Amino acid sequence: MYSRTSQNAHKPPADAEALFVIAEAQGGYFTTAQAAEAGYSRNLVMYHAKAGNFSRVRQGVYRLSRYPNSPREDLYVAWLSAGPHAVVSHDSALELFGLSDAVPRDTHITMPRGSSRRRPGIRMHTSALAAEDVTRREGLPVTTVARTIADLARIGFPSEQLQQAVSEALERGMVTEEQLARQSSSRGGRLARLLSPLLDERKR
Repeated sequence: MYSRTSQNAHKPPADAEALFVIAEAQGGYFTTAQAAEAGYSRNLVMYHAKAGNFSRVRQGVYRLSRYPNSPREDLYVAWLSAGPHAVVSHDSALELFGLSDAVPRDTHITMPRGSSRRRPGIRMHTSALAAEDVTRREGLPVTTVARTIADLARIGFPSEQLQQAVSEALERGMVTEEQLARQSSSRGGRLARLLSPLLDERKR
């Protein structure tokens, strides 16, 4: 039988640098599970929160207090709260790409099928996402522009706003006609009807 002292001896020491590396890639935010990977027990996290070194922003999610506040806090917190397989999507992805002036009322997150964790202020979508459907922006996993447009077309996003986003994304080189065509052929329906006149006009 191990004594309490010998058990504690096998616990990894808290590594402030490792925690900073994790948080820095996420706008200064981290979860208690990520802190544990850097050697911080829950009690130690609570200690640093009381000492003012960490700021608790939601249950299980903290920010390094000296790290600058991020204008994307809602996205970081929603993503970290939802879990490691969560991806920013739909209206939130469109706004993150700078293809919409409207700030979504809720944060939109896509999770694998079978996930049902509800969080206040988070609009959950469940769908299978291939690796090529996900990219990174500002440290956040987000659906690609092509997949974002396809998802929004499927849920009935206003046609005029969606067409404007498509045109702007094409002009800025954020998506290609081929990528949109692949989404259209695989998902069809409303997306195909929206894209057809836009792509035909660009060929003239």
